[in-house]
Amino acid sequence: MEIVWLDHEWSRDVTKVGGKGASLGRLADGFTVPPAFNMSVDAFARWGESRFSDDGPPADMLEAVKDAYAKLGVLCGSDEPAVAVRSSAVDEDGSDNSFAGQHDTFLNVKGSEAVALAIIRCWASLDGEVAMDYRKQSGLEVDDAVMAVVVQEMVPADISGVAFSANPVTGELGEVVINSSWGLGESVVSGTVTPDTYTIDKVGGTVISAQIANKGRMTVSKDGGAEEVDVPRIMREQPSMSDGQAQEVARLAGSLEDRETHPVDIEWAFYRDTLYLLQCRPITTLG
Repeated sequence: MEIVWLDHEWSRDVTKVGGKGASLGRLADGFTVPPAFNMSVDAFARWGESRFSDDGPPADMLEAVKDAYAKLGVLCGSDEPAVAVRSSAVDEDGSDNSFAGQHDTFLNVKGSEAVALAIIRCWASLDGEVAMDYRKQSGLEVDDAVMAVVVQEMVPADISGVAFSANPVTGELGEVVINSSWGLGESVVSGTVTPDTYTIDKVGGTVISAQIANKGRMTVSKDGGAEEVDVPRIMREQPSMSDGQAQEVARLAGSLEDRETHPVDIEWAFYRDTLYLLQCRPITTLG
């Protein structure tokens, strides 16, 4: 099966849809996860060699993606939804190896042909020098590595960031630590902006501290992708979240920790006051 939706049993199987896809599949029935489909490892086995070709996506792959993209459009309420295309290697986002930043992600992709090309480019990043070095250093599969890909509705975030259901610096299990900034989360994840940092008491929900940074850059959608731009001067030293929003993110992180039975690292976004869960993985830095 090449196309796997989040409500299919395969969507919870890491050997079929990779770490990222399986995480979203497990959580989509209980949390606000944007609609998505997975290009499974079967799709990689069938069409993955196209990543070495200049001919573009094979005709049968284009047709399969076209049909899936049209169905996703119905779920999103759009004829041509903007999507994020993200890697989901079988050994990615696990308890020992997160692969954060090792494979390519493509944002604000529109049109079935553009989505198919982005999928192939994700597959190509499996063989990238940085990803291969990471695999070798982590003792992971190199020659026979496989990758699924998640194609997910793009949330045009007003505010976004990451959250940890345990303090990743001190190891304190009773604290949720949140990094947030304006726009899409790529600036936070890539480290090109110093985000605001909120520390929340996990049990009582009290805001222990709020460190408001000078946020000079933000990632925003543009035609056919995303770009990093200057934050308007008036917004740079303003808190990116209210205390109430920070507490809502903390509750989400705590609920996900309970569901997954281990501390988690999540990516989240607010759009029009709705909090979305974008990714969830184990925290790999706790001893």
